[in-house]
Amino acid sequence: MKPKSRIQQIGIDRIVRLEWLERTAQLALAVNQPSTVKQSMLEILATSFPTSNPSVRGSLAKTVTILMNVWLSGPKEIADLRKVGLELLRIKSGGDRLAIHWAMLMATYPFWGAVAGQAGRLLRLQETITAEQVQRRICEQYGKRESVFRRVRYVLRSFIAWGVLQETETKGIYRRGLSLSIDDPQLIAWVIEAALHANPNGSTRFTDLLESTSLFPFRLVTISAEQLTATSPRLDLFRHGMDEVLVMLRKK
Repeated sequence: MKPKSRIQQIGIDRIVRLEWLERTAQLALAVNQPSTVKQSMLEILATSFPTSNPSVRGSLAKTVTILMNVWLSGPKEIADLRKVGLELLRIKSGGDRLAIHWAMLMATYPFWGAVAGQAGRLLRLQETITAEQVQRRICEQYGKRESVFRRVRYVLRSFIAWGVLQETETKGIYRRGLSLSIDDPQLIAWVIEAALHANPNGSTRFTDLLESTSLFPFRLVTISAEQLTATSPRLDLFRHGMDEVLVMLRKK
C-alpha cells in the first residue's frame, strides 16, 4: 500500500496550545540540539499532565512530538520555511507571533489548515458555526471515521485556546474570536509560503491566498504579486491569461 502523503495525514491528535509552541520555539532558538529541547519540553509540560496514568503520560509524549515537529524536527521540505520562521520570531511580537505559529503548524500539519479552512468558510456565511458542521465537511476530505471526528474536535478546541474562536452559551457552537491585521510584506510572503506547503498542488491563485479561509483569524493587507516574490526567494509567479496570477513554490 502506498504511504499517505503529508497532505493526506492527520497527525494532530492532541490540543496544541499557543504557549507551548512559544516555549518550544524559544528553546529552539536558544538550543540547537533537538534532544535537549525535547527533554526540556517533557519536563516543562509534565505539570500539565500530572498523573502516572499511562494513557495520559502518552498524551504528554504525543503533544511534545507535535511541538518538536513544528519547530525542530518536521519534514525536510519545510526546513527552510522553519528556519526563516524562527528568525521572524526573534523580531516579531503580539499578533504577528500568533500568525507565525499558526502558519508553521499549518505547513507541518495540513490538517490544521483544512479544519481552519472549513471553519473560516462557514464564518464568512454565518455568525456562528457548530463542531458538527466542520466535522461533516472534513469527513468529506478525510473519510467518515470516528478518529477524524475526534481530531477535528482537538483542532477546534485548540482554536478556542488560541482565542481565534469563542464558545457561545450553547455547547458546540462557536463564534469568531480574534481578528488580527498582518501588514509586514516579509511576514505576509512567509505566511503565504507556509500556506502553499499545506496545499496539495503547491500553487494557488494569488488573490485566493490573500483571502484564504485557512487564515481566517488574520487580515493580510493587499500587496502586489511582484512585491511578494521580490520579498521571498522561495516563491514564483505564473501568469495565466490577462488577470490571473498563480503563486507557487520555487523548485530547487
